[in-house]
Amino acid sequence: MAELTHETDIRETVRERYAAAASRKSEGGCCGEGSGCGPADAAEDFGGSLYEPSDRETVPDSALGVSLGCGNPTAVADLHEGETVLDLGSGGGTDVLLSARRVGPAGKAYGLDMTDEMLELARRNAADAGVGNVEFLKGFIEEVPLPAGAVDVVISNCVINLAADKHKVLREAARVLRPGGRFAVSDVIADEDMDEATRADMAAWTGCIAGALTRREFEHTLSDAGFEEIEIHETHRVHEHAGSAIIRARKPRD
Repeated sequence: MAELTHETDIRETVRERYAAAASRKSEGGCCGEGSGCGPADAAEDFGGSLYEPSDRETVPDSALGVSLGCGNPTAVADLHEGETVLDLGSGGGTDVLLSARRVGPAGKAYGLDMTDEMLELARRNAADAGVGNVEFLKGFIEEVPLPAGAVDVVISNCVINLAADKHKVLREAARVLRPGGRFAVSDVIADEDMDEATRADMAAWTGCIAGALTRREFEHTLSDAGFEEIEIHETHRVHEHAGSAIIRARKPRD
């Protein structure tokens, strides 16, 4: 069992896991067991299966094949024409492409990822899909390379739990949102009684379980970051100690 240590160690382990998933998809393989969030007996394409058929038809298979998430944040973000969206941890680009179509040509969708292999794949997927109002940025979700007040909506799909410092991630999300901007993510929330052995296991961390906050911790962290109107609704179980949830909040308008 690998012990969780410094923030950079966690980041590098996550990066290696997701770079490998992108490389396998580029080579025509699958993501591999345990690459994403899902029940132990879930199919390897568990992330992609959570999207509606109408959504799956508009996204390249090479994007859906590396959708390692635990939900469909674009379905709950209530996106509007002309809005600007940021996807934290955009992977192969599925949620960015879906967002770009929802906000239309007058809007824009940014994808932020730290993994070169995923960024290359996402840009290729955008070109294949013929979606032009997108931009993929390299960087960390703890240090978003956008100015303050740059976006209307922040989304994410089973990525925030992978960060070692969730407080920093949520403060950055609040910073880049315009006043009144919306936070709408799918993520894993841990049960209050998750055991320390699960939390300490690096494999579980990169599989979206060990790094998860509890509902109470997520609420407090969002509030500390300056968000209001916080809502957390569990949608399905992804582990005996955790569930997938829709998490919404809003940056104050003043």
